[in-house]
Amino acid sequence: MNSAKRITVLLAEDHAIVREGLRTLLELSPDFEVVGEAKTGREAVELVRKLRPTVVVMDIAMPLLNGFEATRQILHHLPGTKVLVLSAHNDDEYISHMSEVGAAGYLVKQNSGHVLVHAIKEIAKGNSYFSPSISERFATSPKKTPGAGATGTGPKSSLTAREAEVLQLVAEGAANKQVASELGISVKTVEKHRQQLMNKLNIHDTAGLTRHAIATGVIESSVQMAFD
Repeated sequence: MNSAKRITVLLAEDHAIVREGLRTLLELSPDFEVVGEAKTGREAVELVRKLRPTVVVMDIAMPLLNGFEATRQILHHLPGTKVLVLSAHNDDEYISHMSEVGAAGYLVKQNSGHVLVHAIKEIAKGNSYFSPSISERFATSPKKTPGAGATGTGPKSSLTAREAEVLQLVAEGAANKQVASELGISVKTVEKHRQQLMNKLNIHDTAGLTRHAIATGVIESSVQMAFD
């Protein structure tokens, strides 16, 4: 295949060994060109805006900015980009949530490399693609399809992009000064965002924000439970 017609892919995954494996797998085929790798959600957003890949292979559990919010921001800036989720999570809520923010496909990491290759090709054509096990599960429940059944609660619906970023950093244990440095804003602005978060979510302390972030999938439970 002519290089101009290759499917350009950006890998968004925080584990280096997984990124290396994905790159090696995709580069075995002349159909793909891996144009970049991101180890955080924020880096993924920045690289997509710069490199404009056809497809982003996105993990959900990403530091600094999770896959939900990274996908939402990517598709806000570049709605023509296709996002394929590749995650260890197989819960209906995660699948529906990622579909709602615009992901074109969802694979669990237990799938084979052959399935990943096929999925990328399908969504590059403008189709959707879900792991066979997910498709079968939803097929047996007609009322429960990817993108349906969301609760409408939590950061996915009520928070701004900046508030979602602040929530994740706070839940990961960053102090206000660290959050300010990471986001390039003042400590005073961070404090304002934290207060807005607490007001919107009716939460009154950092431990509560952390528990909320875990409950809504912003971070994983193993990341930060030191407040309990």
